[in-house]
Amino acid sequence: MKQDSLDQLNLRLKAFAQIRDWEQFHSPKNLSMALIAECAELVEHFQWLTEEQSLNLPEATREAVSLEMADILIYLIRCAERLDINLVAAANRKIGINERRYPAERVRGDARRAGEYEDEE
Repeated sequence: MKQDSLDQLNLRLKAFAQIRDWEQFHSPKNLSMALIAECAELVEHFQWLTEEQSLNLPEATREAVSLEMADILIYLIRCAERLDINLVAAANRKIGINERRYPAERVRGDARRAGEYEDEE
């Protein structure tokens, strides 16, 4: 198993929770609530920035953003583990759905929602 794989990270996170007897708190409900809170913390770093500023963060902000992203990934992995969901397989399925919903030749350079394209048919 690769050192940087989701599986390896999942095992480390599960052991971290088990050693501290935190599995009892890691229900999908609680984990998803923690996940959305971390997403809000990530968004705070970008609020009021221009597109250009958001692409060129000061190093201290970039580090804070990386830790918020890590929190998001941690809660997502924990929630998937508790629900027995393979995130990589789910992501590949979702990409396939998106490829069908948003064919490149139809949507290139246009970022509308899928239903908005259907109105043109």
